[in-house]
Amino acid sequence: MKAARITVTVIGLIFLLIPLIVTIGASFTTAGYPTFPPKGFSLQWYEKILDRPEYMSAFFNSVKFAFLAAFFSVLLGTIAGLALAKYNLPGKTFIVSLLTSPLTIPHLVLGAALLIYFTPMLLAGKPIGFIIAHVVICVPYAIRFVLTGLSGFDYTLERAGMVLGANPFMVFWKITLPIIRPAIFSGAMFAFLISFDNVTVSLFMVSTNMRTLPLELFFHMQDSYDPMVASVSSIVILISAIFIVIFEKIYGIGKLFGGS
Repeated sequence: MKAARITVTVIGLIFLLIPLIVTIGASFTTAGYPTFPPKGFSLQWYEKILDRPEYMSAFFNSVKFAFLAAFFSVLLGTIAGLALAKYNLPGKTFIVSLLTSPLTIPHLVLGAALLIYFTPMLLAGKPIGFIIAHVVICVPYAIRFVLTGLSGFDYTLERAGMVLGANPFMVFWKITLPIIRPAIFSGAMFAFLISFDNVTVSLFMVSTNMRTLPLELFFHMQDSYDPMVASVSSIVILISAIFIVIFEKIYGIGKLFGGS
């Protein structure tokens, strides 16, 4: 059984990694089209990114929107997670299901629904609408991290702080926050990554002067298919990999799904 599990795991890893390996390898080709194995070795397609101001602008847009989405997602997710963990609210199960429903709703459907909802409010195609849409898809992750961080929390510590004369804010700042800080920070990183990589929901919220890096790559592929697509994709893969490694070191991916 152990050998069978190892075999299945290895096959799964190979299946997941092959597209990434092919993409990264194709970005170094000397040919005018993506090919794997790459023909020769060249960094020209990475250098050409610097000559495309739309990619640089899209990258900074991605970072800006992802940072704001992560900030507001963590803020709202922490408040919601604390309320759900500490208080016996009426319909608590329904509230949790409602707040985490964006995890189960297809992003295509969610994007269309947000566009229909935002258009009469004049938020479609505006930065505020874009940020709200990304907060909607990111806040469930923040909530799950906070709930997981509070799952083994000893609330007698808070009561002891109050007995010693600390007000509710000091109890939260000195006792609760230090304990759940890794969960909050990991939730922020995960929300940043989800927002940075998102295409489906962003496609409904974007305007001509407000594109993110994944969207710029998507629109570029509609016009031409050259190795620059692979080079930009490789940069996105690298950024995602760095965040995943940091996230795993700080908190652990398995804890997001309730694992050890």
